Amino acid sequence: MSAIRDRVRELRKRAGLTQRELAKAAGVSFRTVENIEQGSSSTTPRLETLRKLAVPLRTTTTYLQAGVQHESDPDAATVDRWAGVRGAILKPPVVPGPEDEQPTLAGVHALLRDTEPLFAGDKFADLAVVLPPLLRDAETLGTEARRARVRLLQLSGWLMVQTRQFEAAEVALRRALDDASDKIEASATVNTQCWLLLRQGKLGAARELSVKWADDLEPRLSRATPDELSAWGWMQLRVSAASVRDGRPGDADDALRFAYAAAVALGREHSPGGDFLRTFGPTTVAIKRAENASVQGKHDTVLHLAEKVPRGGVRPTSNNWNRHRLDKANAYAELRDYAGAVEELGGVLRDSPEWLPNQRFARDIVGTVVSKRRTLTPEIRELADAVALPA
Repeated sequence: MSAIRDRVRELRKRAGLTQRELAKAAGVSFRTVENIEQGSSSTTPRLETLRKLAVPLRTTTTYLQAGVQHESDPDAATVDRWAGVRGAILKPPVVPGPEDEQPTLAGVHALLRDTEPLFAGDKFADLAVVLPPLLRDAETLGTEARRARVRLLQLSGWLMVQTRQFEAAEVALRRALDDASDKIEASATVNTQCWLLLRQGKLGAARELSVKWADDLEPRLSRATPDELSAWGWMQLRVSAASVRDGRPGDADDALRFAYAAAVALGREHSPGGDFLRTFGPTTVAIKRAENASVQGKHDTVLHLAEKVPRGGVRPTSNNWNRHRLDKANAYAELRDYAGAVEELGGVLRDSPEWLPNQRFARDIVGTVVSKRRTLTPEIRELADAVALPA
């Protein structure tokens, strides 16, 4: 916290701004700037706050962060729920049993096929039960189950990022990358690694990794296969996401243009090999464009772009689509359309009741609505309970 305090104060003075002038230029309260510079708060400033300050200070979010991670640990209930999955990832045992109880390759592949819809449907409670034995069975089979194990580790790493089990996510994704058979398969893992770094607030590392892989994957658009376009397009979206959060809007726009070129070449949403995690196309790019606007606090633009998101066809992943709906809800809340925010959040809760409680962004939006309303409707109270908003 002291490094953040010193850097904000030094850059503010160099820019010739008072604390009040910096607060006004950044769109934050004077008390926020005062608390940061005095180090009087026991909590680390939110990543979004640092991004807002970085703009008038003419620096990057990464510099202001001073190496501090901003995504807090999961709550005790989340830790308990995923103990079995974490154990299977971090300490995968190979325990021989009776010959008639040994896993078979056909059995592992069949269970994997049955399990994938649980990931796509955000069925977290079911996954907490079925994943540990499936991960152990795939490990027991060794090289014979390489492809199934890579896929399981990719999915499990994505799930651990989703639920903020970051240590387990790092291990699962690293193991999946080590066993990848080709660059396209590896890129699916790297895509999630970039997301992990973003959730940890490691913006510089996320940008560096995504730029490297975007360069390695760059295809000749006229000859590229749909899988190649999808892999490269996603990496450009990761470059854009890291850049916009790091106060590099020009770099973010450039990367988004490259992603759009890949989407135009595809002409539709494409899921390589039926992999829902890698679904990419015009709709995905459109919702990520709105997400960038949300990060920059351009709330009117978010709603304007949301109206232009293509409808029909293959939908982006549940996570990306629901994040887009949170961006819309946040825009409504910031524009004081609290009914619109509640309606959007209620739709997410109905469609993905196990996904919403894991989103700190959702908690922030509900907190905004609750703080601005004199009385709370049953719908608002239901949302507050769902995201575990502190009383």
